Amino acid sequence: MRAMSESVPVRCPACRREHRYRAPSYRCVCGARVAPSLDMHGTATAVTHESWEEGWVSLRCAACGREDQWPRPELGCPCGTLLRVPMAEGSAPAMTATRPERRRSRFRPVTIHTARDAVTAAAVYLRWLGYRDIRRADQRPPSGVGIAARGLVAQVDPTARPASLRDVECLWLTAMTESANCAYFSLAGYADEAHARAETLDVPLFVLDLTGTPQPVNGPADELDATGP
Repeated sequence: MRAMSESVPVRCPACRREHRYRAPSYRCVCGARVAPSLDMHGTATAVTHESWEEGWVSLRCAACGREDQWPRPELGCPCGTLLRVPMAEGSAPAMTATRPERRRSRFRPVTIHTARDAVTAAAVYLRWLGYRDIRRADQRPPSGVGIAARGLVAQVDPTARPASLRDVECLWLTAMTESANCAYFSLAGYADEAHARAETLDVPLFVLDLTGTPQPVNGPADELDATGP
């Protein structure tokens, strides 16, 4: 398996809306990243009945050869349909019902209709990751809304403008002054220079889709999504 999957087009069979999806990568116990290979030309299917066995896939780490179970790639469409993203040949389903030690409960997003919903969605996601004492940040960011948790400051930008280089740098500086980690959540994505700078500063970047599900869009975000605080 590749350490990071490519972005693939996913069309909802119910409403025909097209999305871009990139499966999150996970950290093997050896430290290497593992991610499912997605089928660039496959067709997404609607999940009509969820079962424990079908919700997992077995992935083998290319670094150490260890095989482990990880969540199957799925994407929530704004129309309410849960989409199962097709995987390339070799990503075999995990048929065991043994509960993995690192499993978290399924994330339940908050549908975004307003700017306030976007902030709530980010807070719910951070709480799901394991952060505690989530509240409004003491310092107001240049744009969007600041939220904080124990050991973390985050910025939520619910506007239609991609986050800028300055936005990312200001968040990073705020985190540095508070000796905390940081994360950025944006509805409209990120300018190219902002994305590049976030990689060098190790700032996790997430894009919020309208279902309220944060999608990691860089390496630090993949790691945070996989391992939590």
